[in-house]
Amino acid sequence: MRVREKGDRGVVQSVVLFLGVSVLSGALAAGLAIPFAGLAGFTTQKTSETLQDLPQQFDEVPLKQKSQIFAADGKLIATLAEQNRVPVKLSQVAPIMQKAIVAIEDDRFYEHGALDMKGTLRALLQNQSSGSVQQGGSSITQQYVKISLVEKAKTPEEVAAATADTYQRKVAELRYAVAVEKQYSKNEILEKYLNLANFGDGAWGIQQAAQHYFSVNASQLTLAQAAMLAGLVKNPTGYDPTNNAKRAKDRRDVVIRRMLELHVISLSQANSALKTPVIDPAKVRPNKLGCANGPYPFYCEYVVSQLEANPAFGKSKTERSEFLKTAGLTIRTSLDPKVQAAAQRSIDLHTKPSDQSTAAITLVEPGTGIVKAMVQSKPYGSKRHQTSYNYNVEKSYPGGYGGFQNGSTMKAFTIAAAIQKGIPLNYKINSPSPLDMGGMKYSTCDGTGEIEKGYSPKNSTSNVPDPTMIQAAQKSTNTYFLQLSLRTGLCPIATIAKSLGLYDAQTGNASTAKPLQQVASMTLGVGYVTPLQVAGAYAAFAARGMYCSPWIITSVKDSTGKAMPTRGADCKQAIEPEVADGVNAVLHQVMEPGGTGSKLKFGNSDLAGKTGTIQGNKAVWYAGYSTKMAAAAVVADATLPYKNLINQTLNGVKMRDASGSGTAGPLWETAMQGALQGLPTTRFTAPSSTVSRGNVKDLPFVNGMNPDDASNKLKQAGFEVTVASGTVNSEEAAGTVAYTDPRQRDGAPDGSLVTIYVSNGNKQGQQPNEPQNSTKPPNGKPGRGNR
Repeated sequence: MRVREKGDRGVVQSVVLFLGVSVLSGALAAGLAIPFAGLAGFTTQKTSETLQDLPQQFDEVPLKQKSQIFAADGKLIATLAEQNRVPVKLSQVAPIMQKAIVAIEDDRFYEHGALDMKGTLRALLQNQSSGSVQQGGSSITQQYVKISLVEKAKTPEEVAAATADTYQRKVAELRYAVAVEKQYSKNEILEKYLNLANFGDGAWGIQQAAQHYFSVNASQLTLAQAAMLAGLVKNPTGYDPTNNAKRAKDRRDVVIRRMLELHVISLSQANSALKTPVIDPAKVRPNKLGCANGPYPFYCEYVVSQLEANPAFGKSKTERSEFLKTAGLTIRTSLDPKVQAAAQRSIDLHTKPSDQSTAAITLVEPGTGIVKAMVQSKPYGSKRHQTSYNYNVEKSYPGGYGGFQNGSTMKAFTIAAAIQKGIPLNYKINSPSPLDMGGMKYSTCDGTGEIEKGYSPKNSTSNVPDPTMIQAAQKSTNTYFLQLSLRTGLCPIATIAKSLGLYDAQTGNASTAKPLQQVASMTLGVGYVTPLQVAGAYAAFAARGMYCSPWIITSVKDSTGKAMPTRGADCKQAIEPEVADGVNAVLHQVMEPGGTGSKLKFGNSDLAGKTGTIQGNKAVWYAGYSTKMAAAAVVADATLPYKNLINQTLNGVKMRDASGSGTAGPLWETAMQGALQGLPTTRFTAPSSTVSRGNVKDLPFVNGMNPDDASNKLKQAGFEVTVASGTVNSEEAAGTVAYTDPRQRDGAPDGSLVTIYVSNGNKQGQQPNEPQNSTKPPNGKPGRGNR
């Protein structure tokens, strides 16, 4: 900083100031409208002590600057501010603006020191003649000091002390003004004053004021505009043109005439400016502060919650919140307006704010964790059909709803655990509906458990009696995956789910929340998870096992452009690429003919997905992905007590059915279509033969044996056995084993189900007959379950 060379220093300076204060005490009091009785007892000695106690240097107050949050493409999402301010250099302020503020506030600014005795005396005479306070005696330097002291105040008591109409406060202000005049040049003081001043209607500093009232930069201000702004600082509320245009014009005209009187402008300039309207309402930019006034309030508030958790911004949440509103930060986020618009179109097409049900969608980029979009059917607000809940995120965030039970979307993690264990994609399990599982044992990370008696789950769709993993995923066969989960063990499923970002969203964040509970029905859905979590987890399958924690804030820079500490991409290889390839192959078939998601297939890229419906149809899901994008959509009852979605309204119509594919699926499809539009066609990596076939062992050769003997031999070798009903054509003798499935030459993983087919002795047409579908519930109607 440049220090001005001045002669009024040390003892001489103090004496001069003391004399000035003594002589002008009445004038100062008049200028401040303080009763003379208030000066009683304030002696010369007291004045001298006050002067000696005050510091010789004035500590500059840091300017409170607005912070801005931007989308990935640079679009402004929100402005966070206590004071909406953009500091500028004096060279960036139009000369006419500098002249206007000096003319009306302190026309001898460049001629006097900290105290303008002539100006103060003039104010005294004017105020005495009028009988009221018409002019202030404070110089621009004194005004700068006063505003700075108010800015520094942290408590109501400190604010009151900084604005008190007392002689003591005025003397202190004068002494500080002397210090400021010693430290800075006149132009530096004027620059600081213009950046600090309040220009009304939420505009702080000259640059923000110019943009707010006139939609121009401070460097572009005209005479009429500059005069209006210069007039505002005396009474920012009273002369606010957006509240009282006539009063603002009268004040502006006072400034113009004062500039003419001082020969700062010509008569023709003055007349032209006086005829100019005070503002053009069409050019006034609203000072919309905070997330609620931005285009993406839910996403924005989630960003703010992440920032307020960053210890680099303060020791406490209160300090961090204050820092965000005053530090002038530039915050870049992951939100992609194109993808956000696609997701919003889906919400607009398939839902209405007045629906009884609630819908939410999150889209995440595989391989980075970048959260591209976050939308929901209930808009932000406190009015009817509005909410402050964000249905996409965890409850640990103040506005987070905390998720929904995830239904059969959980089966993807069971598939991953099975593949990881070496179970092949063609692994068959007899899967009747219902299936009595009472008394069956299961293992967890902490030991073993036993399923209680009476637990007899059903399937919601029909399937072949002994489906493969792919067939079971296509139809979301509950009894298949329940049995598969017992064979893999629940611990591997829970471990994979945790490594892919799933935890109980009701209980905390990723580092503090409880893991998903390991219960026998885990694969059908467990705990409460969010669309953000599910989209992030499924994105890891798309990225061949690379899990990236959801990434919301991509960079933060301070007011100087320096990068501040913030979390970057956080990725890890959570599961082996070959395992993910296998999951992709299975879930890809869900969207192929015969799968529950086949009607949602679009475009040429490979797609994979999974439906989910929780008990009682209180929530339905569709989660799916390509290699470029993953999304999770949920439709749920979000009002306690939770009820069946059937007969609740969606898109203004009562639902007659509720399923992952038919209810949540269209939301997912429309959002993903828009998000992937224009992107290249992509394919999943085909699973290896090892993944497809599993870790196989040799099957004993049992062709031609008695079925009972063959069963015993297979069981002794470590396989489960079932005998198919009926007979098949075979060259083997009637009543003996014709062949097994899997075939002896293919082998099978340890513990696999091996089906024995019995020969009828007919050597012609030696091909196996396809088993008939026999999995409908006893009443012949589809059972309710996880679709």
